[in-house]
Amino acid sequence: MADAALEWTRAAAPDGTSFIRAGSGAPVLFIHGVGMNAAIWQPQIERMADRWDVIAIDMLGHGRSPLPPQVPELADYARQAIRLLDHLGLNSVSVVGHSMGALVAQELALLAPERVSRIVSLNAVFRRPPDLAEAVRERAAALTGHGDTAGAAQTIARWFGDPISAELMAAAEKTAAALGEVDPEGYARTYRLFARADSDHAERLPALAMPALFITGSEDKNSSPAMSAAMARLAPHGRCTVLGGERHMMAVAAPDFTTRHIVDFLTDGEVAAQSNGADAGASFDSGEFRRALGSFLTGVTIVTTIGPEGEPRGFTANSFTSVSLDPPLVLVCIAHKALGHPVFATAKSFAINILNESQKAASGIFASKAADKFASVDWRPGQTGSPILDGSVACFDCDTERLVDAGDHSILIGHVRDFQHNAAQPLGYCRGAYVTPGLSQEALAAAQPGTDVGAILENGGRILFLDTPDGFLELPRGRGLGSASDGKSLKGLFAAKAIEAQLGFLYAVWDDAGDVSRTHVYYRGTFDVPVSSDRGIRLIDIDAIDGLKIADPAIRSMLARYMRECTEDAFGVYVGNEVEGEVRPLARAASLITGDQG
Repeated sequence: MADAALEWTRAAAPDGTSFIRAGSGAPVLFIHGVGMNAAIWQPQIERMADRWDVIAIDMLGHGRSPLPPQVPELADYARQAIRLLDHLGLNSVSVVGHSMGALVAQELALLAPERVSRIVSLNAVFRRPPDLAEAVRERAAALTGHGDTAGAAQTIARWFGDPISAELMAAAEKTAAALGEVDPEGYARTYRLFARADSDHAERLPALAMPALFITGSEDKNSSPAMSAAMARLAPHGRCTVLGGERHMMAVAAPDFTTRHIVDFLTDGEVAAQSNGADAGASFDSGEFRRALGSFLTGVTIVTTIGPEGEPRGFTANSFTSVSLDPPLVLVCIAHKALGHPVFATAKSFAINILNESQKAASGIFASKAADKFASVDWRPGQTGSPILDGSVACFDCDTERLVDAGDHSILIGHVRDFQHNAAQPLGYCRGAYVTPGLSQEALAAAQPGTDVGAILENGGRILFLDTPDGFLELPRGRGLGSASDGKSLKGLFAAKAIEAQLGFLYAVWDDAGDVSRTHVYYRGTFDVPVSSDRGIRLIDIDAIDGLKIADPAIRSMLARYMRECTEDAFGVYVGNEVEGEVRPLARAASLITGDQG
């Protein structure tokens, strides 16, 4: 049988195994899940046949292949695949399996490692939690081998949602059609095995010799990110990838997205040198990465991973730093005595979450020996499967690059796979206490309105100034911090000039020498939205500030210090009056939170 559009052929091996074959090149064997058939891989065949020899098998009891034994084992399905490879004269293939097919692919790789060069486990199950295991066993026990229309509808709802969104309707209908064609007895026998085989490889995955990708969707509750992360942790050359927003049938529902990850993994050996070189910049924005790293104060983080049983683990640390921009590397430290040290020391991946000012409680919980730390926070799986905490100022989702033993701590060096950041105020830690820079702004907002409040706002190496009526320049300032509705205040000025500003650290405080009741307070900050000169706004390069016409000598002196400290990348806080005072360096922490509890 041939399909002219796809140029595939359907054939049968001597043992009756039915399969589809298309394309040419390096061979890739696709193994579908329970209730599907070889044709479910049509999107992958279309996208890969121009470069690979794609073979899609009908599992035992599915499509046109014969039934499995009455009480089958995974080895029965794996040996079916080996017989097909023998028939086709293929010594070694890459194998991609989905759901039940992922278990078969793993079994094949463990039974005959010389026949498998790489393995991709899509939406695989592993050590189901008790409630989920019981639900699957109940569904398996209810199967009669005579078809189950209501059960099929429930399956589609689990896989695509209820109700099904319009954009998933075509994929759901295609999947439902395949489910409706399956032999009821073949489905029942295979599903009963699927219900009990989720732990079959728990002790054997450490023997998986080849590179292995465990990939699932963030919304797949039955083949969860924690399961994929746990399998990747056990496999010596395992890697976990979580596709955001995807569910169980992501190979059908999001074929471009899913296939791209499969292809990237299968060609990893060919492009590894390029991906760490100049081409990496196209997919990894080093400038944004640098700005995300800048979100770290002195700071407080929660470091997370998935443990060997698929459970989330985490500890509080402020021993965090960037290591390299190319490749993008970061590090964090964990104490040898920490309860979580064995977990993190053997993790394939981890995430670093930089906390905001409102996350003090979470910091304390994750620094303690609390039994269920994650009950106190909202989180989601990141791209590696590691937990990403909601509300963090920034987060860095990493593959473990290296573990370095250093005194009574271990240094975890991570290769950043994904990151994100925002403009929230970070939480700091100094001299045994938390530091919250936003509190000074809150206190200032309640101060007497006569306080002169201004800001040095920077964007891309340029400082924002305002024109004055007499031809001078001045920094944005107002009478008190105020609000957007108070036109005389600093925030009112921002609103009137349409300046999207974020105030950061306190930079200078002084009183007028002749009038101690008049206080001046200036902050460092940033602005996001480009501004135009038609509102009297000027953007001046930092290194060009020195000759500007600025009337106030105290402001000129402050800006001269700012230029110098930008060069040194070391900032302080000026305290005094407009004539004399001192610059006090930002305090360094005398003690560190380094995950002693873990």
